[in-house]
Amino acid sequence: MAAPEKLPVTAFAGLDLLSSAVILLDAGLVIQYLNPAAENLFAISARQLLRRPLALLLGEPPGLSAALDNALANNWSYTGQNFSTHRHGTDPLHLDCTVTPVEAGNIRLLLEFRHIDQKLKTEREERLAEQQQANRELIRNLAHEIKNPLGGIRGSAQLLERELANPQLHEYTQVIIKETDRLQELMNRLLSSHRLMQPQPVGIHEILERVRALILAEFPDVEVKRDYDTSLPDATGDREQLIQAILNIARNAAQALEGRGEIVLRTRALRQVTLAKRRYRLALELQVIDNGPGIPEAIRDQMFYPLVSGREGGSGLGLTLAQNFIQQHHGSIEADSRPGRTCFTVQLPLHTPHQESQ
Repeated sequence: MAAPEKLPVTAFAGLDLLSSAVILLDAGLVIQYLNPAAENLFAISARQLLRRPLALLLGEPPGLSAALDNALANNWSYTGQNFSTHRHGTDPLHLDCTVTPVEAGNIRLLLEFRHIDQKLKTEREERLAEQQQANRELIRNLAHEIKNPLGGIRGSAQLLERELANPQLHEYTQVIIKETDRLQELMNRLLSSHRLMQPQPVGIHEILERVRALILAEFPDVEVKRDYDTSLPDATGDREQLIQAILNIARNAAQALEGRGEIVLRTRALRQVTLAKRRYRLALELQVIDNGPGIPEAIRDQMFYPLVSGREGGSGLGLTLAQNFIQQHHGSIEADSRPGRTCFTVQLPLHTPHQESQ
């Protein structure tokens, strides 16, 4: 009996666009194909896994191993929920898995994996996005209402100062004028995140070098290291908004270090990423990592909300503006923090979107 025909990799090109991780196996449970989503999920390249046993990747989870044998022997499908496996050097992965028998050349099984944590994270992000949008609209309306009378207060203080015969009393009118100017600047910053973008091709590393120079000038005892993927293509975005967003994140990190410590600026490419409910073939991952004390636990869930700050004297607007600017670029921003390591991760699309249905 002739051996099943081995299909070319191009026969599976349509699976490259799926957001779920897909692995194809032959009758010997040897990996014949995995899509980019599987490479991202298991943090390993296809080159390292092709023609290798599945057990090399997953080990032998009891429920899954039995399901694979059953699928081959009886042509039965299987859906397993919440089984665990490990990636080298990382925390356990909690996955849902669907096993489907197929007959396509030498392919006998199709395995589809979904990261449970990722699913819950997506649902949480959608809820937070709705809540943050409502918060932004509230803050914007309040800023407009506050900004209008500030001009009247400042003008009245200036007129009063001219009428005061005693120069010593000018100290009090100057306090009113300076505090009014400070509030005006605060309102302008709240409203600036709503200005129209001016998109153009931008090099992310040129932006990071600008941010790095500004941080080193302001915090000379902070070490800012580079870990760049120099093969990344240009993104399309508003240069000033991106500089401001990343600078706000890096400045927060430097302030948390109290002027001494280490910040790492890291870039990597991601393939087949879903951002703002759209699928992109290629995306940029930018991380700002510091070795400071970490974000106070009390504000970790609210750190992107307006006027929330873990630092005495902070305005609580830096991360809010950063999030607004990143979201205007159809990207995402999140943070993971513990004492000794805080990592802000920004993901931005580099290619045009492809809907999952494609």
